Amino acid sequence: MHTIGLDLGTSGIRLALLDPDGVRVHSATRDLPEPETDGDGIAEQDPSQWWTLVRELLREAAEHLKGEPVAIAVDGTSATLLFLDADGRPVRPAMMYNDARATDMTAILAGVAPSDSAVHSPSSSAAKLLWVRRHESLSGVRRVLHQADWIAGRLRGRFDVMDENNALKLGYDALWQGWPDWLEDILTTDANLLPEVVPAGTNLGPIAPEMAQHLGLNPASRVIAGTTDSIAGFLASGVEDDRTGVTSLGSTMVIKQLSSEPVFAPELGIYSHHLFGQWLIGGASNSGGAVLRQHFDDDSLQRLSEQMDPDVDTGLDYLPLPRRGERFPVSDPELEPRLTPRPDDDAHFLQGLFEGIARIERDGYRRLTELGAPRVERVITLGGGAANPTWTRIRKRILEIPVMAADNDDAAHGAARLVRIGLGLESFSPSR
Repeated sequence: MHTIGLDLGTSGIRLALLDPDGVRVHSATRDLPEPETDGDGIAEQDPSQWWTLVRELLREAAEHLKGEPVAIAVDGTSATLLFLDADGRPVRPAMMYNDARATDMTAILAGVAPSDSAVHSPSSSAAKLLWVRRHESLSGVRRVLHQADWIAGRLRGRFDVMDENNALKLGYDALWQGWPDWLEDILTTDANLLPEVVPAGTNLGPIAPEMAQHLGLNPASRVIAGTTDSIAGFLASGVEDDRTGVTSLGSTMVIKQLSSEPVFAPELGIYSHHLFGQWLIGGASNSGGAVLRQHFDDDSLQRLSEQMDPDVDTGLDYLPLPRRGERFPVSDPELEPRLTPRPDDDAHFLQGLFEGIARIERDGYRRLTELGAPRVERVITLGGGAANPTWTRIRKRILEIPVMAADNDDAAHGAARLVRIGLGLESFSPSR
């Protein structure tokens, strides 16, 4: 069976179509406008923009399928939350993964949620849900879903399922595998907003007949439970051992590694996800490409990188955050960026930023090791940062282990691979 992965990222939506042998035969991308943001932690986007582009991409892919059925999975940004009416229509803009206005909800969650829950951040889905209930209204809201879940729901014509990877930051207990009592108690009558949760890669059933016709797809096509964008990126890398770390250097920086045992340290922004019988552990920093783009465009990044000596440290002690607040390897919504003093030499300044992000990466992997994860012996890199050889040399120097680019870093491909593993078309056999 052909498989499709859809990756809903911050700046665009990507599609990868794999043939029955797992070979990519088509890919396409559509750009998204930047989310609406302000200085008070708001980050919102109109979900109709996603759906318009997803339909375009699937209609285009249908031309390559020539009537053959396909199985589709969607990955999306973690903790991007939607509030839906009885028909699955959003009643307000989606609160994006980095929407951090719900600072007043963290004290409430600290009083009810276990310390190892993934909700102890103003950007968590649970904090967003409580914030909307207190400051706006849940009147007319009949379901909450994440970005990937909602797109899958549009395809199925049903909005009753959430994958367990996305569910984690809404309070889902990955060890017990259910919605915890403390969450249902605090939500009271609003607990009925929570959907059924299934493992990533679960076969959810056929695409809705009218949707198949609308998109030009075979009505025997299936919808598969998706995952988060960083987990899809991990699957794209092909890593299946617990000694290789996977760092995604996109707008933000995400690190992941496999483990036979989970690690939960939400006070440090560290969580564990179920993934086909294993645990995928790691965390996401707010640092990354977004802070670089606040100062330099692509041409400047390339030109200035060529002027650096990556083997000599600048001595600049930067904490490169795009704005106040950090998630990992420390979780502190009040943590301020540190980007001074700024030298006159732009190349020197950029190298200081590169080094600061690399130190965050190093500290992230060290935290995982301290908490019981296997010590990583090499790092595979995904995202735009993987293409910068100067930055790679700086990271290798600071991490003191081999650092290399992934052969495949396309999260859409990873989502398509999730389909293949979930349907038993491909094995997933982690090893040491």
